[in-house]
Amino acid sequence: MTRIDAKFAALKTEGKKAFVAYIMAGDPDPETSAQVMAGLPAAGVDVIELGMPFTDPMADGSTIQLAGQRALDGGQTLQKTLDMVTEFRKTDDVTPIVMMGYYNPIYSRGVERFLADAKAAGIDGLIVVDLPPEEDDELCLPAQRAGINFIRLATPTTDAKRLPTVLQNTSGFVYYVSVTGITGAQAAQAVDVGPEVARIKAATDLPVIVGFGITTPEAAKTIASVADGCVVGSAIVKEIGAGKTPAEVLAQVAALAAGAHSA
Repeated sequence: MTRIDAKFAALKTEGKKAFVAYIMAGDPDPETSAQVMAGLPAAGVDVIELGMPFTDPMADGSTIQLAGQRALDGGQTLQKTLDMVTEFRKTDDVTPIVMMGYYNPIYSRGVERFLADAKAAGIDGLIVVDLPPEEDDELCLPAQRAGINFIRLATPTTDAKRLPTVLQNTSGFVYYVSVTGITGAQAAQAVDVGPEVARIKAATDLPVIVGFGITTPEAAKTIASVADGCVVGSAIVKEIGAGKTPAEVLAQVAALAAGAHSA
């Protein structure tokens, strides 16, 4: 059982929804990023989603793209991201961490080496948006053998024919992308999300977490109420990009988490 499995089991026992927060590793600089990450659990974050900066983030909107560019300009690398997790684990061995990003940096490092290093650092799951299920032998199955969950994205365009393929080797949770398009582009609507979550849950026992288009505590509550939890990314990253202090960012995260937990 991974930390992700344990966290969702505990939340289910407590009758609570999950709040997942996304930040970009190294944004706007390594020190600030590490301070924000360290404060996320106390702010109510159940799972940390840690972005791996990449030069060509095709699924991300401008807010996340700019965060990745700031991080890269500040010298953030895959190794520094792993080091950030290692440092976090010195004081927190419970909070699940999911690394989200693209395959190129992992491929460049070498899959076997990356997985060994990620596991040693304390990574619990991976979301790699540009590897479809047809490429599961490339990273998904090796990751699961290494004890790391591989989390898939389902979208409004994942039809009944495609869904079983998406779910086949997914573990940890299913990430439902509530809107078509890129991150931060439009608002999620519970009236649209609810039936889709129900459709996915009918096909899997895994928790279904909804992301994209959630920017306020009220929206977090509304979306979490029709799923097993929600993810907020762009709204948090935007505050970091605006130069807010870690304390200010974490105050906003706490408000968002409270919204999700009140669902």
